[in-house]
Amino acid sequence: MRNLPSFHAHKLAFGPAVVEAISKGMQPLSLDEPIGSMLPRLAEALEKRVQELVIVTMNRPRHQEFINAIRQSGAALRLITGGDIAAAVAPSLPDSGVDLYVGIGGSPEGVLTAAALRALGGEMQLRMAPRDEAARQDILAGGGTEISRVFTSQDLVKSTSVLFCATGISDSSLVPGVKLVGHKAITHTILMRARSRTVRYIRAVHDLKQKTIHLRSVSRGQGL
Repeated sequence: MRNLPSFHAHKLAFGPAVVEAISKGMQPLSLDEPIGSMLPRLAEALEKRVQELVIVTMNRPRHQEFINAIRQSGAALRLITGGDIAAAVAPSLPDSGVDLYVGIGGSPEGVLTAAALRALGGEMQLRMAPRDEAARQDILAGGGTEISRVFTSQDLVKSTSVLFCATGISDSSLVPGVKLVGHKAITHTILMRARSRTVRYIRAVHDLKQKTIHLRSVSRGQGL
C-alpha cells in the first residue's frame, strides 16, 4: 500500500460499469475535467439520465465548486459530513444508490478506498492536494516528486492479496451502524477479498453482559 506524503488528496471514484465502459472505448473520466461535462458519459455508462444520477461529496467549503456544478447539471446531490471511505466505495456497491464520489479528503482514506475498490472492480483517481503553498513546499522538500501524479487504485494498492474489512459505527452506504437492544449490541461488518472479489457481510450479536476488554494497566479483563 502506497504511502502518500500529503494529508489531503483530490479523489474521484466510480463503479465497475464505468470501468467496463471505459475499457470498451468510452472517454475516461478525469480529475481535471469539469464535473458537468463528465456526467453525460457517466449516465450513458450506467444507462441512466443525468437527472437520475446520484453524486456524493462532503459538505465542505472547499467543495463549493463541485456542489454548484452538480446542482447545475440536474443530477442529485448527496452531501455528507464525513466518512468519505464509505462514500467513495459506494459507487462500486450494487445496491448503494450512489453513482459517483468526488471530493478532497484524507490521503490515507484514499489508500484504504483503493483497497476496497480492488476487491469490487471499481476504480478511482487520486492526486495529492496540499492545502496551501507551505504544505506543497514541505512535500517537495521531503522528496514528494509525484505531487502532480494521478494515481489509480492499482497504483495505490499493488497486490491482489489485499483484504478490506470495516465494521459500522454509524449508518453508511457501506454497512449499518451499531444497534443496541437491551444488553445486546448488533454490529455489521463487510469483508472483501481482492483476489477472488468475494464480498462477505457479517452480522454479529454481542452480549454486553459477557463481553470483557483487556486493560494493560492492570493486566486483566474488565466487563463492559
